[in-house]
Order: sequence, then C-alpha cells, then structure tokens
Amino acid sequence: MDRQVVAHTLNNQKEGVATIPPKTIKGSSYRTANRGYLGSVFRVVLMIAIGVGFLYPIMGLLVAPTRTQANMALGGIAFGSLANVKYAWSQVMGFDNGIYLEWFKNTVIMVGGGTVLAIAISIPSGYAMARLQFPKRKALLFLTLLLMVMPNTVLVIPLFLEVSTVHLLNSLWPVVIIFAFYPFGVYLSYIHFRTALPMELIEAARVDGLTEMAIFFRIAVPLSRQVVALVGFFSFVAGWTNFFLPYVLLPQTQQSPLAVGLLQMISSSQLINPEEGLNVKLYMPELALASIVTMLPVLLVFIGAQRYLQRGAMIGAVKG
Repeated sequence: MDRQVVAHTLNNQKEGVATIPPKTIKGSSYRTANRGYLGSVFRVVLMIAIGVGFLYPIMGLLVAPTRTQANMALGGIAFGSLANVKYAWSQVMGFDNGIYLEWFKNTVIMVGGGTVLAIAISIPSGYAMARLQFPKRKALLFLTLLLMVMPNTVLVIPLFLEVSTVHLLNSLWPVVIIFAFYPFGVYLSYIHFRTALPMELIEAARVDGLTEMAIFFRIAVPLSRQVVALVGFFSFVAGWTNFFLPYVLLPQTQQSPLAVGLLQMISSSQLINPEEGLNVKLYMPELALASIVTMLPVLLVFIGAQRYLQRGAMIGAVKG
C-alpha cells in the first residue's frame, strides 16, 4: 500500500474519522464532475432541439411569401425572391377589391379605442381598490378576480342579445366599449398600487392638504408608467387576436377585423375551395403574407413597450 494512503489511514483512525483514501476521493469527485458535465451537455442539446422544433415552422412562415406555390409543395425553408413577395401582396390586395386594408382599419379603430379606454378605466379602478377605503371593497375585488378568470365565450351570447336589442349590430363602437371592459388590467393596477406605492407617501400628501383626486393625478399617475405599459400591451394583444366576439357582433364583411377577415380569405382560397371563381389566386404564399402583416402590429407594440414590460413583470414580487 502507498505510504501516503497508510499515513492518511492512521491519522483518520487516531481522530476517529472514517478511512477514505485520497485516490478514492479524487476518483469520486471526477465521476461526479463528469456526470454534471454530461448532464449539462444533454440539457443544452435538448433545449437546442426544442428551439429548432419551434423555430422551423416560424421560419417556414416567414419565407413562404418569397416562394411560389410549386416551390412550397417541395417543402423546406429556402428563400425565394422578392418578386414573389410583390406578386403575393398584389393578390392579397386584389381580394374583394382591397378589403384587406378595410379590415386593417377596422381592427386599428376597435383595438386602439378599446386599449385607450381599458387603460383609462383600469388605472383609477386599481388605485381605488388598492389605496382607498370604501364599503364592499373586498367584494368588488373578488368580483374582479371572478370576471378575470371567466371565459370570454361565456359572455358572447348575452352581449350579442344586448347589442342586438339596441340595434347596434355591425357597428364598431359597441366592440370598442366591450374591449374596454378588461378586469385583468384592473387587477394588474391593483397589484401595482398595492405594492409599489408606499402608503406613507399618500398619508404625507393628505397631511399637506391634497385631495384624493390630486393625490392620484400628481403622485400615483406619474409612478404608474410600468403598469400602463402592461395593461396597454395585454389589452392590445387580447383585442387584436379576439376572433369570436367580432365574428358574432360584426356579421357584415365590410365591418370585420383582421382576425375574422383571415378566416374569410382562407375559406375562399383555392386550396380549400377549388371551385371558387376568384380573379385572384390565394395559395399558401399569399395567405402566409397576409398572416405576417396581421402579426406585425403586435410585434411592433411589444418592441416599443419592452423596456416597461421587463420592469413591470416584477410587479408584486416585492412588497413596498
């Protein structure tokens, strides 16, 4: 036996410590480190495989307008030419005399108006429930949470009956008002003002003689940029991607938003209905281009609000 091992064993026996030779300790540490390295490599490879699985169809969608329908049938994600993009856009604009732009305008009016109203309603409502004392405040907060988790499809039929009763079907403004009803935005505002706005600051303002309205506009509003960005972004995305409500309340094609209009384009495509007598050809490149243009506003809003979204994502993480 090696002298070092013998000396190590004798010292451990004197001190009453279990005898583990140094070479054994070194080998165990090596095996543990090796297993950790292999585990890290496996996780990286797995995440790369999952990322490729998600990115492949997205890349296929992005390059589809640059290709022809014949090339699309061959598969792959090879880039075609910009001339094909120009042709695909001309076909999209030629569908029903350029109604795609009308759908885009309808969507901007509905979602833009609904988002502005949702912010204007959610911020003061959340502040009131977080920092003001009034009867039934907890019941109102519970009702907000209940409405937040309620599926939107449950409310579509009652809303249709109400809008139909006042003879406002095929009008954009009822949809704008309904989009302004955003309980999730109220809850986000409540969490923000509950955690990020110190009560001592409000009490000091009251001692100085400020009214509740002055406290809200002069203190709470300037400190609410993050929650405004969060409420605006989520409200915008929810309205832009909403399909069922506009589909029911706006049955006329001229009043449809993009979410409903894309369905009409797909159902009119020669891929779905070869007998459709359209003067334009709507195949996979054209439909992909229409989908990409529909996604662009959401992407631009996300990029513009990203700085505030990163900060606002921590709302409620630490109580102030």
